[in-house]
Amino acid sequence: MNNKDEEWTLVVKPQTNGFQLHLKELWHYRDLIMLFVKRDFVSLYKQTILGPLWYIIQPILTAIMYSIVFGKIANIDTPGIPKFLFYLSSITIWNYFSESLNKTSNTFISNAQIFGKVYFPRLTVPISIVLSSLIAFVIQLALFLVVLFYYYFFTDVKLTPNCYIFLLPLLVLIMAGIGLGVGIIISSLTTKYRDLRFLITFGIQLLMFATPVIYPLSSVLGKKRMVILANPLSSVIETFRYAFTGVGEFHFGYLVYSFVFMVVVLFVGVLLFNKVEKSFMDTV
Repeated sequence: MNNKDEEWTLVVKPQTNGFQLHLKELWHYRDLIMLFVKRDFVSLYKQTILGPLWYIIQPILTAIMYSIVFGKIANIDTPGIPKFLFYLSSITIWNYFSESLNKTSNTFISNAQIFGKVYFPRLTVPISIVLSSLIAFVIQLALFLVVLFYYYFFTDVKLTPNCYIFLLPLLVLIMAGIGLGVGIIISSLTTKYRDLRFLITFGIQLLMFATPVIYPLSSVLGKKRMVILANPLSSVIETFRYAFTGVGEFHFGYLVYSFVFMVVVLFVGVLLFNKVEKSFMDTV
């Protein structure tokens, strides 16, 4: 066959524009994304006795521990809602964000070997992590709904789920977007500054205390309240809790702020990710 008759199925070109999502290319590699999703989901609890049951056991044990430590010992009030249900609602949506952020922040380091051997859009890896974490979120959401069903129909606790439940896809999108955006920013920086790998877990724990996960937003007053509301995750947590239990606060303006923050952090994240992608093998 002459060179003139050759037809290439794939042409790899260097990045010329920092902000390129290559959505068509990502769609072309959708099967690879699904393979990564399966790998991430299955490998997490592979060779464990209980396997995927840990997706249910972990939030239950965490909610029990929080109920004892923060509810009983620290005596943090959860007005109008049982402590176990309060903490389970917070953990359900918070875990999705923290898992997405924690795993995407190691994208370049964890996949350096495969990145150096074969070409595929690098964004497929962090996207697959967010999707695999979404599966875990759906499982834990189902657990939360079962507990909510029990308290609603079999106890005297007055819960008033409302129409804001339909905002759930938006809340998940915001959490996924912020987790993905911040994660790939950190992943891009860790190619040169490895210390960030050790700070990320500690940073997520600190961020949790700056988010109304273990306390209701109504308990924070004055300037401290404004600081907490400056955290774009706060309105998402409060809206989720308010939508399903009727307890908490909902402010449309703060939710818009969270969405705008997500768009900005994703823009910056993709910009840095595409820049580092060109030369990260020289530093990893």
